[in-house]
Amino acid sequence: MIHRTLLAGLTGMLMLTSVAAHADTVSDDKAVKMANAAGCFTCHSLKHKDLKNGAKPVGPAWEDVALQYKDKPGAADFLTRIVLEGSNPYASHWKNKAAGIAMPPNAVAISEGDARQLVFWILNH
Repeated sequence: MIHRTLLAGLTGMLMLTSVAAHADTVSDDKAVKMANAAGCFTCHSLKHKDLKNGAKPVGPAWEDVALQYKDKPGAADFLTRIVLEGSNPYASHWKNKAAGIAMPPNAVAISEGDARQLVFWILNH
């Protein structure tokens, strides 16, 4: 019993260390370059912007995404999956905050590893 508890604790610590180390591997410049290359800024911005005439951005600003998912367990995995596979238009919690109906799948524009690095970068900014 003690061994299982110790092993679970060590596994959790290793996962947290891995997440923190992974997040540190991308500089601000590299993250912006990756996002540009993948076309992320077609729909998203880094910072929240109030648009003219009450218009909504196509996709949420990344600072809004970071606030929405801050400290939520599994957020990085969930968001990486959304980046790669797209989102369900019927389950959008960005309704009335973004004009886009759903996020399209982007697996052809960005690798899973780069998507994960970008998601960690977003969540840590």
